[in-house]
Amino acid sequence: MPTFKLILAYDGSEFSGWQAQPGRRTVQGVLRNAWHEITGETVRMTATSRTDAGVHALGQVVGIESQSELTPARLLGGINAKLPDDVVLRSVETARDSFHATHDAVSKRYRYQLHNDRQRPLLDRHVVWHIPRPLDLAAMQRAGQRLVGKHDFASFQSAGSPRDSTVRTITAVAVGRSKTDGPARVSIEVAGDGFLYNMVRNIVGTLIDVGSGRRSAASISEVLAARDRQAAGQTAPPQGLVLLHVDLKQ
Repeated sequence: MPTFKLILAYDGSEFSGWQAQPGRRTVQGVLRNAWHEITGETVRMTATSRTDAGVHALGQVVGIESQSELTPARLLGGINAKLPDDVVLRSVETARDSFHATHDAVSKRYRYQLHNDRQRPLLDRHVVWHIPRPLDLAAMQRAGQRLVGKHDFASFQSAGSPRDSTVRTITAVAVGRSKTDGPARVSIEVAGDGFLYNMVRNIVGTLIDVGSGRRSAASISEVLAARDRQAAGQTAPPQGLVLLHVDLKQ
């Protein structure tokens, strides 16, 4: 059966996450409904990331098995006409028959955004976490570098979605103030070959502890070694997190 690869963007504020759930508004649910309206099909779909409630995406990758004879361009225009205002289908293309959006992902990049100012945010309050106290970004960057590499990230996994292995490889962590959105906007970008449940949000919460002076940058090595969720910081709220980009196996 032919397979299509979709790139999807969405504001997760009003969604109960990606995964379809009875009685709840989900990204998968509205995409499935839009596809059915255009093609008449009820399809199977896979996604690179099962984003949680409130989490956003600019580069979610979705795979759909379909017998539709519509061209990718017709599908793109038609489905966007049926999607709600908080979801945009960015591209549609024909994929190889073996394509699987989950299994073919080789790396993902996430961005977490903070509003670091005493005055609370207004227009962007749904996409940032407000941290009113000063943050030592240089210390946060040093702490982040201790996460780069192949490690057991059990200390950064929340309960609720266990995996066979908690070993992952982080390829980059970058902390800095935005050059375009004003000095109050701080971004934390994390890239890696895969992520455990709430792993990025737990990393952010721990880096906030470092930036606030509650723990040292060097202590991150001890957090990793502990393999205990209680050793790391709080789980950052969902609204600051966005899935930026996915690299796929060719």
